[in-house]
Amino acid sequence: MQLQAVVALLSVLGAVNATHDIRAHAKRQNAGVAVSSSVGASPATTSFTSSAASSSNSPVPTTPVGTTIPPLGNITSGMATPSTVPVTATYSAGATPLISGAPVLPTPFVFQAADWPIQDQIAPTNSVEVTQWMQELNGFNIPDLDPTADGTCVGDPAAAAQAASRGWWTCGGYTRATDITACPDKMTWGVSFDDGPGFYSMELLNYLGSKNLTSTFFVIGSRVVERPQVLVEEYMAGHEIAVHTWSHRPLTMLTTEQVVAELGWSRKSIKDVLGVTPTLMRPPFGDIDDRVRAISLAMGMVPVIWTSTGTGATFDTNDWKVPGGIVTGTQSFATFEAILGNATMLNTGFVVLEHDLYAQTVDLAIGYTLPAAMSFTPTLTLDSIGHCNGIPTTNLYRESNKNTSFPYANSTSGDSSVPSGTGGQGSTTKTGGALSNNIMPVSMVVASIFAAGGSLLM
Repeated sequence: MQLQAVVALLSVLGAVNATHDIRAHAKRQNAGVAVSSSVGASPATTSFTSSAASSSNSPVPTTPVGTTIPPLGNITSGMATPSTVPVTATYSAGATPLISGAPVLPTPFVFQAADWPIQDQIAPTNSVEVTQWMQELNGFNIPDLDPTADGTCVGDPAAAAQAASRGWWTCGGYTRATDITACPDKMTWGVSFDDGPGFYSMELLNYLGSKNLTSTFFVIGSRVVERPQVLVEEYMAGHEIAVHTWSHRPLTMLTTEQVVAELGWSRKSIKDVLGVTPTLMRPPFGDIDDRVRAISLAMGMVPVIWTSTGTGATFDTNDWKVPGGIVTGTQSFATFEAILGNATMLNTGFVVLEHDLYAQTVDLAIGYTLPAAMSFTPTLTLDSIGHCNGIPTTNLYRESNKNTSFPYANSTSGDSSVPSGTGGQGSTTKTGGALSNNIMPVSMVVASIFAAGGSLLM
């Protein structure tokens, strides 16, 4: 999308922190996120059996779940702004998390603007911190790839033509063996939420708690320093916390120093609030190539992307398009129903993209997508991304990780020594899950809307 269109969309989002850098190429038509019913070092998963008997479509809820959830047709960009839910618990310094070996909570975080980059802007590289973080790349093979023009295929056709060789997910869905792109077990949904902590995250947390579910939260540093107490709530409730950069920019368009700054400042914000350093990250828009991948691994973070079949079917709910008026809640939920239908045709589990930054996306999750998944036939298991991939909870944070093989040794071209069960699909795969031949494209349910938002590049 042209810059003018981006500005126009961001202006529509108004008062909410529009960190999403919305672009017409629609998060690349690939989806991956994780939710778990696991808590603690050895969490258990929870399965839900449906009394309904639809194997291809989930039942559409006729009554909203919870008194604050509007009818599906009312979840639009113009919906009334609901009231926020306050933080329900206060954890003092020294409180003990659920993770074995993790440090106690540090002194409550107090934001001092002078100590941090400007929020929602690309993190600068001329700081002592970035200079120190750059040293983490020493001894690793960082591919000598030029940054892309803007992280899009249309914006950089020369880079797009080399997408396979450079492992560029954006243009072709290329992944490497070190990427997590699915849950290994069939009919397991790795549930996750991006871009928070948001104004409405507490409502989501309360719902997840009421259903004994835990999720992977990919958090933005600019949001963490705004709402540190919400992050503490997520972490102390047993949810997995992972890095989603400082300002939510396409990482392939940034210099190596800028990528390090974006990952480093997000990582630092989490460490300052929680006392732990995540070992998982998700690139905004799924925009990753071998250079960005190698930087992430060198900094001790394994990339996580949402599932893509490589045949036009994607696992992006498009919930993030609702606040911008590109799709309606009804259309987003129809996309999710198609995702569930496609999931039955995979030989693996899957990861779906959802968000907790906006009221509309939280309403969709609480009122519709999560209930639909819990009542789906065949039965789905809802699990966090780390746990569904067999990663011990202790390994999800540097301070409690005792496994020297995770995060994996820096690898950019498909390392056969990488342990199985990571969700990665090899050095040249274009899919996040094995599938049968009859899978239906999710995009068809909102194709006309996508066309209005810009060209799809997948």
